[in-house]
Amino acid sequence: MEMEVGTVRLMKLAGRLTAMPGDENQDDDVTIPSHYVPSTQQEYPSTENSMQQQEGKEKGKEEGKEEGKEEANRKDGEQHVDVEVVDLDKKAEEKKNQRKALLPFAIISVSYLLYTMTDGSVRMIVLLYAYTKKFTAMEVAVMFTLYETAGVATNLLAGIAGARWGIKWTLLVGLTLQLMGLGMLFGWQNSWSKTTAIIYVTIAQMLCGIAKDLTKLGGKTVTKLVTPEEKQGSLFKLVSYITGWKNSLKGVGYFIGAACLGASNEWGFYLALGVNVFMILCAYPWAIIGLDSNLGTAKTKNVTLRDALFSGNHNLNWLSFARLFLFASRDLWFEVPLPFYLRAPACSSLNAVCSANVTCGGGTECILNGDQGVCQNVNYGCGGLGLARVTVGAFLAIYIILYGQMQAYTPQLVLRPLKQSPPNKWVEVLWGYINTVPPLIMAMITLFAPEFQNYEYKPMLSTMIVGVVVFALIFAINSSIHSYLVVRYAEGNKVATSVGFYYMSNAAGRLMGTLVSGALYSYIDPNDVSKGIGACFVAGAIASLLATIITYKIRDDANGLTCGSCVIVAGEFEESDQQGAEE
Repeated sequence: MEMEVGTVRLMKLAGRLTAMPGDENQDDDVTIPSHYVPSTQQEYPSTENSMQQQEGKEKGKEEGKEEGKEEANRKDGEQHVDVEVVDLDKKAEEKKNQRKALLPFAIISVSYLLYTMTDGSVRMIVLLYAYTKKFTAMEVAVMFTLYETAGVATNLLAGIAGARWGIKWTLLVGLTLQLMGLGMLFGWQNSWSKTTAIIYVTIAQMLCGIAKDLTKLGGKTVTKLVTPEEKQGSLFKLVSYITGWKNSLKGVGYFIGAACLGASNEWGFYLALGVNVFMILCAYPWAIIGLDSNLGTAKTKNVTLRDALFSGNHNLNWLSFARLFLFASRDLWFEVPLPFYLRAPACSSLNAVCSANVTCGGGTECILNGDQGVCQNVNYGCGGLGLARVTVGAFLAIYIILYGQMQAYTPQLVLRPLKQSPPNKWVEVLWGYINTVPPLIMAMITLFAPEFQNYEYKPMLSTMIVGVVVFALIFAINSSIHSYLVVRYAEGNKVATSVGFYYMSNAAGRLMGTLVSGALYSYIDPNDVSKGIGACFVAGAIASLLATIITYKIRDDANGLTCGSCVIVAGEFEESDQQGAEE
C-alpha cells in the first residue's frame, strides 16, 4: 500500500516536470490514466513514456482548440451573412416605401405645374385682350376681383375640404373648374357692352380663381406629407424647388398666352384658350389613377370652419397676416399697372400720320380714312413704353421665370452661404426690409427723374428692366422663406387646413393689391401713366414695410440671425448658454 502511494506521487512529479513551460492552464494535479494504476502483474511506466503521453495529450488539446475556432468562425460567418441579408431586405423595403411615398408628390407636382402654366396664360390672355377692347386698368382689376375674392374663401374652405376628403378630391375639382372657366372665356363676344363683358369675364375668372387655390393646396401640402419632421433642411429645399418651378412655368404660361394671342387678331384668342385646355387634360389621368383618396386627410378629427378661422397657431396667424401685405407689395404695381404701362404708347406717337404702308408705333392703331389715317391709342393714357403684346408677355414671363428660379435656388445660393438656412422669423425680417428698397427707389425715379419727365425712351426702359429684375430676385427670397415657414409652422395632422388659412391671407393681399393698383393707375393722372405707375410703386413699398413689421410678432427666436460669420441677433439658446457659463 505504501508502495502504491509512493508510485502515485512519483507520477505526479513526472507530470509536473513534463508540463510545457508557460502553460497557465496546467493543473497542479495530473490525472493518472487507468493503465498506470499499479498492480503486481504490471510494470510501472518510465518517465520517458510519461512525457510522450503528456505531449500527446497537449497536442490533442491544441487540435481541439483549432477545431473549435474554425467552428466558431464558421458560425460567425453564417450569422454575418444572415445580418447582411436582413440589411439588404430592410434597404429594399425602405426604397420601396420611399418610391411609394414620392409617387403622390410626383403626380401632384406635375398636375400643379401644368395647371400653373394655364393660370399664367389665362391671366395674360384676359388682360391683353381686354386692353385691346379699351377696358381701363380699373375695369380689368374688377374682372380679377372675384378671381382673388374666390381665392380668399377657397383657401379657407379648401383647407377644410382637404382635411376631410383628401388632396385628390381638391386637385380633381380644381382641374375641372379650370376647364369650366376656360370654356366660358370661349363665349366672350365682341358685341357685348362693357358691363356685360365685365360681369361675364369676372364669373369666368372666379371659376379659375377657385381652381387655382384648390390645385395649389395639393402642391403645397404634399411637400409636408412626404418630408420627415427631423429633416427641416430637406423640407426647405423641397418647398423651394416646387415653388420655384411653379412660378417659372407660370412665366412660361405668360409668354404662351401672349404669343398665341399675338398670332392673329381674329383667331389668336381662341388658339390661346385651346392650348390651355389641352394642358389641363394632360393632368387628369394621373390624378385619377395614381392618388390615394386618404392623402392629406386629418387623422384625429374632422376640421370645422371654426378651427380654420380661429386657429390657435400663434406663428401661423401672424405669418399669414404678414403674407397679406407681402404679396400686396408686389401686386400693387405688377399684375395690372405694369402690363398697362408697358403697353401704353408714347404721347408723341399719337395722331401721327399712317397709311397701309406706314404703320403706327406700339400701343397704337391706324384709323384709316381713305388712303391715309392717324395713329390712335389702343387704350387710354400715354407716356408708357409702347411695347407690342408679345414683348409685354415676354417681359413679364422673364420676370416670373427669374423670380421662380431664384426661389428654387434660394437655399443654396443665398441662405446657406449666409448661414441662414433653414430660416426663421429673423431671416424674413432682414429680407423684408431689403424688399422695401426696390419699389421705393422705382417710385422716386418714375415720379421725379428727368428721364421720365422728358420721356427719354432708353433710360426709361433700362430703369424698368433693372428695377423689376432686382425686385424679382429679392422678392423671390422673401417668398421662398415664407413658403417654408408656413409648412414648418403647420400642424402635421392639419397641414391642409393650415396651408389653406395661410394662402387665404395671400389671396386677400392679392385682392387688395389688384383693386388699389387699378384705382391708383387709372385715376392719379389718366393722361400721364408714369405718375400712375409711380404711385403704385409707393404703395408697394409701404405694404412691404408693413409686412416686415408684422413679422416681429412671430415667436421663433431660438436660432437668432447670422450673416456669414457675423451674429446680428443672438438666439435664445445662445443667451441661456452664456448665463449658464457665468453661473
